[in-house]
Parts: sequence; structure tokens; C-alpha cells
Amino acid sequence: MSAEAAALAPASGAGGRAAAYFELTKPRVLAMVLLTTLVGFYLGSAERFDLWLALSTLGGTALAAGGTLALNQYFERGIDALMIRTQHRPLPEGRLSPPEALVFGLAATAAGCVWLWAAANFLAAAVTAAIALLYLFAYTPLKRVSWICHAVGAVPGALPPVAGWAAASGRLGPEPLLLFFIMFLWQLPHSLSIARLYQSDYARAGISMLPLAGGRGNPVDKLILLDCIALIGAGALPTLLGFAGWIALLVAAALGLMMLAFGLRLARTPRAATAARRVMFASLLYLPIVFLVLVLDRI
Repeated sequence: MSAEAAALAPASGAGGRAAAYFELTKPRVLAMVLLTTLVGFYLGSAERFDLWLALSTLGGTALAAGGTLALNQYFERGIDALMIRTQHRPLPEGRLSPPEALVFGLAATAAGCVWLWAAANFLAAAVTAAIALLYLFAYTPLKRVSWICHAVGAVPGALPPVAGWAAASGRLGPEPLLLFFIMFLWQLPHSLSIARLYQSDYARAGISMLPLAGGRGNPVDKLILLDCIALIGAGALPTLLGFAGWIALLVAAALGLMMLAFGLRLARTPRAATAARRVMFASLLYLPIVFLVLVLDRI
């Protein structure tokens, strides 16, 4: 059997095809979406946490988000085939055909939104639908045009806790908007550090995920630093506005300062992969820990 045939063989069985469809949903990204949705749901539940509604919300969100991420892979299948980090995804490898991915993505996204409308409320479904539309028709095409896509993509990326809050309470308010603000600011250092790590891979596919450096250096360096400073301020707002206690402020400040320190090191050594990787890892610590403290503060 040839190497190509061996690569395609696992997808011929039911288990292989199921695994390929699961890959289309980008499981690690999907897990973050579900986590932040659950945080928003819990914080929006007031005094009574409805377990059945929470599970229903996560089920609908998993369908809608997984479908959206599958459609993203459908739209970017040509780019994915050119990049080392994505060339082994189901579509570039031929383990699934583009029509199969398209039908799966459309069906899952629509089913998830309808599920959320029926199980929770229209507001949760509408926010989830907005996430899908912004991700697919604003962020995804803009990646081919400008590095500003990072800021545009941060909008749908920051909406899952808002959708969770809407599912639990049926309304919006300052708290879910604050969660959105924190997630929006968190995403820029996170996504820009990833762009630093895989800059040559993106360039191979003709995607400019970073601006060109000028006489005063790369503007991304200043953006990461400014964003980390803004994130420290945003992390203090739940306490200052009475939504959380002082422990939440101290934790958010400590993690924000850690991100800022690594951001400064990245600005001094922009070509060092280690510096970019530390910013990325710091961001991966920041969000789940800060959100966990906000949840524990309500128990």
C-alpha cells in the first residue's frame, strides 16, 4: 500500500470518517468556546443554576460552533493545503470531500442555532448566529487581505460568554459585556503571538497575518504591549464595579502583568520563537484562570 493510500484508508471506515468529521470542528477551539459559554451561563444564572438548561445550551453551542469551524475549514481548504501546520486536516488530505464538509457545516450550524432557540431563547440563538456570520464572512475572508483580521476575529471570539449569559437569563447587561471586553482584549496578544510563531507558514500560503516592519519596528509589538496594559485594566473592572471580589482583581492583575512582561520580551526580540511562545502560553493561562476565579467568587 502506498503512503497516500495508507493516509486515506482510515477514513474509509465508519470510525475513520467520524474522526475526520470530528477534526472538522477544531476540538481544541471548540473546547474553549464551550468553556467560556459555560462561564457566561453560570454567571448569568443569578441564584439558580439550571443544570438541564446548561447542558442544552452546551449541546446547541457545540453543534453551532462545530459547524461554523467546519465551514471555516471548507472555505480555507486551499490555504490549509499550502501550510505545514494545517496540511493534514481532513480536506487537504482528502479524507473528506468539500461537499461533505459543506453539508456537515451548514447542517450543524443551523441545527445548533435552532436548538438554542428552542431550548433556551431567541437571544442566545441570535448571538450564536452572529458569531457564525462574523467568523465566516468577516474574519475568514479578511485573513487574505490584512492583519487587521485579528481585531475583527476577536469580536466573534469574545461573544460565547455573552451567548451563555443570554441563554441563562434571557437578557444582556453590563456583566456579559464586561466578559466580552476581557475576552476581546485577551485575544489580540494570543492570536498575534501565534502569527509570530507561524509567520513563515502563513507567508507560504500567501497570507499576511502580520504587518511589515517599518523604521520604528513592527507595529504589532506596540499593539501587544498596549493591549496587555488594557487587559490589566479590564481585569480590574469586575471588582471595581462590584461584580467580583478582591481576589479576582489580584489574580487578574498578576496574570496580566505576566503577559505584559512576556510581551516586553517579545518586543525586544521579535524574531525569537521562544518569546512569542511564552506570550501564547501566558495567554492560555490567563483566560481560564481568571474566568474560574470569577465563577468561584459566585459560589
